Parts: sequence; structure tokens; C-alpha cells
Amino acid sequence: MVYVLLAEGFEETEAIAPIDLLRRAGVEVKLVGVTGDLVYGSHGIGIQTDLPMDQADWDKADMVVLPGGMPGTKNLYADARVTGAVRKCYDEGKYVAAICAAPSIILGGMGLLKGRKATCYPGMEDGMTGATPLKRTCVVDGRIITACGVGGALDFGCALVSALCGEEQARRIAAAIVHHVER
Repeated sequence: MVYVLLAEGFEETEAIAPIDLLRRAGVEVKLVGVTGDLVYGSHGIGIQTDLPMDQADWDKADMVVLPGGMPGTKNLYADARVTGAVRKCYDEGKYVAAICAAPSIILGGMGLLKGRKATCYPGMEDGMTGATPLKRTCVVDGRIITACGVGGALDFGCALVSALCGEEQARRIAAAIVHHVER
């Protein structure tokens, strides 16, 4: 089970592209409303969530996905339920995936990137405390997956599929959507 956390002001493409690719791979994905049942992205696109934050069963989670965007990332980080869920997933060795501002603000702010390679939205590297920042579209370091932003959303989605379903499945999905994965 993958939980994608949505808070008011999230970056739409950074959420929808990975959701789409994961579902194409047959992964069960739930959109979790942190700030309501209908959550609006930073460009005014409303997304109906599958369940509220309080109903997510973190024991069943294989991965938590944190889209970027402003003020969505700050809204996620400000919610103790979010940081608690991220910490639980991290501590239990589950996948924690973040894109754009989320690696810096959330994962960096929580100290989860210490000693790891990671990427984020250009110019936000200072927030990735203790990390080795890489200028890459997507970086996988163990069970932490980070990406740079909207331009990396498809690579990010493919990395999530690869993590959960294997590299061959990720290649099949990428070929089906005519995407050439940068690794």
C-alpha cells in the first residue's frame, strides 16, 4: 500500500504522475487528505482524496509519498500527524519518497537525510541537513527516494515502481508511456 499525502497547495504533477505510474504497475495507492477531503493544488486543481489522514493504516503502508509545491510542503510539515507517519515509516524500514521542496523541508527538517545522497528543488539544498546533495532528477538511497521537481515527476514515479515492483516493471511502464528514464 502506498499513501500519497496531499495538503492544500501541493504541486499537482508531482503527485499525479507518480500515482498514475504506480497504479499502472498494479500498486494499491491511496490519496490521503491532510487538509480535507477535497484538496486543491498550487495551481487550483482540486483532487478528491480517498481517505482522511486519521484513517490511514500505517501498519499496512509500504511507502509514503510527499509531493512538493508551496505552500503544500509547508502544510505537510506543519502537521504532526504527517511527521509522525513519516517517522514511523522511516523507523520501520518502509520507503519514504519526497519530491521538490519536500526532501529539503520535510525529510531534511526531520533529520532523515543525514549521511544520505538526495536531491531536491534547486536552491533548497541547504535544508537537506547532513545529506550529500546531487544535481540529479531522482536519487535513490536505500529506502529514501528523492526527486527535483515537476520535471522529474516521471523519473520519480518510475523509481517508485522500481522500488516496489522491480526494475523490469518500471522499464515496461516507462516504455508504455514513451518515457526514457534518467538514472
